[in-house]
Amino acid sequence: MSGAVAEKAGAYHLLDSPCWDSLINRENLYHHINGLLDVIEPSDDAAIAAESPLAPVGMQEVWAAGVTYFSSRLARMEESKDAGGGDFYSRVYEADRPELFFKSTPARVRGPGEKVRIRKDSEWDVPEPEATLFINSSGSIQGYTIGNDMSSRSIEGENPLYLPQAKSYDGSTALGLCLLLTEEAPSPETGISLEILRGGKTAFSGKSSLAMMKRNFEELVEFLYRETSFPHGAFLMTGTGIVPGNDFTLRSGDEINITIDGIGTLTNPVE
Repeated sequence: MSGAVAEKAGAYHLLDSPCWDSLINRENLYHHINGLLDVIEPSDDAAIAAESPLAPVGMQEVWAAGVTYFSSRLARMEESKDAGGGDFYSRVYEADRPELFFKSTPARVRGPGEKVRIRKDSEWDVPEPEATLFINSSGSIQGYTIGNDMSSRSIEGENPLYLPQAKSYDGSTALGLCLLLTEEAPSPETGISLEILRGGKTAFSGKSSLAMMKRNFEELVEFLYRETSFPHGAFLMTGTGIVPGNDFTLRSGDEINITIDGIGTLTNPVE
């Protein structure tokens, strides 16, 4: 099946768009798609359901924000205290300037059901469930999706300067299940949950909400676009409020399930 699929009120519509980037990188994406759906007949739901969804990314870079939740501040202070970097994260949490870092090229992004990876040279690895923004080339938030920011806590904890190696590698990023278009920003009460299955049983679970974020979406986007251009738009992971404890690390064969209210559940097995 070619083209993008839009769902509205339980019905699926096949959009005949040969270029994903041109389709989504526009102003008023919500109204544009709704206008198309007014003239496109619903498609065969069974045929669409049989298709495996792809990550909603074309040529967009993926960036991420750190220490936007108090729980993340505590976790990163703890992991880096032996390297003398614990105070850095407390300062970032209180600072006017947020922590922003490059996360992934499009080729390294995994979609729903695809395997994410833990580094072979890491001993302590976790997923980080994050509300993720799609921002068009002019810096306007146009949609929302789920992000999995796979992270090596052992490498980052060894030295904060190792952050790029801890965060950016093949299979370290997952996006999906869809791109949510809405006229209003998600409510602060929007829930985010993480469940990690091991051998079919829950090995870890946790919950948070957007209300627990210290910074708002617009603030993060303004800093990201302040001196950097994105001709195809960009995705921005906005930080995590759920961090497994120091006694937990991912293993090959685990299944990561991240759910955000209004979007769905992004599932990825660990390679």
